[in-house]
Amino acid sequence: MAKNRSDLVAEVAGKTSLSQAAVNGVLDALFEVFEASVSKGEKVSIPGWLAVERTERAARTGRNPQTGAAIEIPAGHSVKLTAGSKLKAAASGK
Repeated sequence: MAKNRSDLVAEVAGKTSLSQAAVNGVLDALFEVFEASVSKGEKVSIPGWLAVERTERAARTGRNPQTGAAIEIPAGHSVKLTAGSKLKAAASGK
């Protein structure tokens, strides 16, 4: 039931007048914009569909699962994806 990139490219090309190569180029450009924006700490929002933003993770103490010893996990960054209203409605079948 999962759709991979080539399936997505073929489906979008079929719904538009664009070639698969053109759709693939658009996807590459879109992901490059996401990458550049998130690396700068900017939020990318497509109203109704999704929002992508970088989040901060504080340093914390964890445990080594093999030895049980305490280890320090450094602070870092993560990425948060938030579904918009149209995507949530599609997921709930409305």
